[in-house]
Amino acid sequence: MFDTVLVANRGEIAVRVVRTLRALGVRSVAVFSDADADARHVREADTAVRIGPAPAAESYLSVPRILEAAARTGAQAVHPGYGFLAENAGFARACVDAGLVFIGPPADAIALMGDKIHAKETVRAAGVPVVPGSSGSGLTDAELADAAREIGMPVLLKPSAGGGGKGMRLVRETGALAEEIAAARREARASFGDDTLLVERWVDRPRHIEIQVLADAHGNVVHLGERECSLQRRHQKLIEEAPSVLLDDRTRSAMGEAAVQAARSCGYAGAGTVEFIVPGSDPSSYYFMEMNTRLQVEHPVTELVTGLDLVEWQLRVAAGEPLSFGQEDVRLTGHAVEARICAETVSVRAGARGFLPSGGTVLALREPSGDGVRTDSGLSEGTEVGSLYDPMLSKVIAYGPDRPTALRRLRAALAETVTLGVPTNAGFLRRLLAHPAVVAGELDTGLVEREVDSLVPDGVPEEVYEAAAAVRLEALRPKAGAGGWTDPFSVPSGWRLGRTPKPVGFPLRVTGLEPVTHVGQDAGHGTHTVTDDQVSVVLDGVRHTFHRAGDWLGRDGDAWQVRDHDPVAASLTGAAHAGAGSLTAPMPGTVTVVKVAVGDEVAAGQSLLVVEAMKMEHVIAAPHAGTVAELDVAPGTTVAMDQVLAVITPHEEAPE
Repeated sequence: MFDTVLVANRGEIAVRVVRTLRALGVRSVAVFSDADADARHVREADTAVRIGPAPAAESYLSVPRILEAAARTGAQAVHPGYGFLAENAGFARACVDAGLVFIGPPADAIALMGDKIHAKETVRAAGVPVVPGSSGSGLTDAELADAAREIGMPVLLKPSAGGGGKGMRLVRETGALAEEIAAARREARASFGDDTLLVERWVDRPRHIEIQVLADAHGNVVHLGERECSLQRRHQKLIEEAPSVLLDDRTRSAMGEAAVQAARSCGYAGAGTVEFIVPGSDPSSYYFMEMNTRLQVEHPVTELVTGLDLVEWQLRVAAGEPLSFGQEDVRLTGHAVEARICAETVSVRAGARGFLPSGGTVLALREPSGDGVRTDSGLSEGTEVGSLYDPMLSKVIAYGPDRPTALRRLRAALAETVTLGVPTNAGFLRRLLAHPAVVAGELDTGLVEREVDSLVPDGVPEEVYEAAAAVRLEALRPKAGAGGWTDPFSVPSGWRLGRTPKPVGFPLRVTGLEPVTHVGQDAGHGTHTVTDDQVSVVLDGVRHTFHRAGDWLGRDGDAWQVRDHDPVAASLTGAAHAGAGSLTAPMPGTVTVVKVAVGDEVAAGQSLLVVEAMKMEHVIAAPHAGTVAELDVAPGTTVAMDQVLAVITPHEEAPE
């Protein structure tokens, strides 16, 4: 076993790897950018090395700087985690050339399986069924469009060089091909530095099932069962579980053997995942999609049902050890479900719903634990969450003897999760896990986006405003003077001489929504309780308790930022300018594309700008037909959430 290992990553996966290194008695080396100088993975490692400024291209993606950090600290091996350089064959080769062990598969296997086009050709030759699609690499836009028309709509555009849902586009109409191909290339280039695309037939209502494989350098390859990853948004996973309720023993064995053959076909070693698309109506008709030549985000569910530490086995295989067990020794016991906690919110503005990256500073943090609950996290109070890196913050995993128990434990754990200061999807995931189709195991990759309206509250619960008003009312209360006497005229009771008392009203605004004026109830009769970190209010005989920090309130995984609203100040700063014709930034990020100029005539729904954050694109479309009256941004402009980007003056309606 190694003495010192450098972890070439950040966040929760770096913390996770450090945990196993510590258990094995191996010294850990963290690396960090300027943005992560005080990050949790830096504090938990045995030592840490600065590798550059905040942009990933100048730090976490800089091969020379990571190799230099390894040399300075005497590391013998490098664990890449996932993302960043984890599936970069050039990095794996550079490690070997520098005398380091790369804790992952051989560089040739990474290169082969990292090119989805060549990967499909290789596994097809090994007898593994593949999704029908385009052939050949380096296809032009026109060739991709021709291939899509030949396959038949709908089709899926996919980057050849990477995964994680980035750059993937579902196209249902041939008229949208040109624009979607251009967008997919932009996202692929930004995420992987390579805009090569392929196109595949889209399988309606598919299930996403992957097989975990483990191989050593002595010719031994086993599979560790499957994970169901069908609950997704934007082709990115939200919930994963093991095992899948869809597969019977016969299908599980057949898919497992296909995954083993795929691993053998590329000379694989270490932990890897073979992903399949499976028609829900016919599980026996499965198709190879791709192989991820790294540890997966969702590896904890496999660890819980097999009892194996996959990071430990990555280290042992990289150190030259053979597997100490065979396929007949692998047993799946119980059930495990994982939820990915991401810095994101579901937009409800103007009736539109969509998942948007978010950011901020973690003001209060409470992460669940207990019987059958595991949390893998890179967070701590004070963590700054920006738009430079992936939005995933942590993972909450629950285990039980059966699926209903695991689901129940995970819902309870998500209700206990508190992350104030940064909007997250914890509350949304809790509601998703209670959806009847999810409880019944009737899953497919489109379920989340079909059901999103039923999983997002239509507005802010009344008790949220009441709790915010109670906090403000408490702040106005004078402190008792000498002898416990309080000046009655300083009490915010709404009392007026000779007139009916007028309750105190507070103009409040929840971020992203219209302001309201909430009249707080009198909290002087024990109905409301305010402490430094909690507020409890009673409405209609029901007590509601919230966690609080700054102007944030949280409950059951949901959180709201409730600010004081000053109409005069908003008018002076231009915030009131954001009317029906104004387009505002739905998230903090960077404008990457501007398709119009001042004076242009636009149609309702026409794509005007693209804002990118955390390697995700969000298209800004015209709310109505009209003329571009103002355009306040250009490509490369950094924007804040709710910043006005453009103003569209509507066309006057023709007289009757």
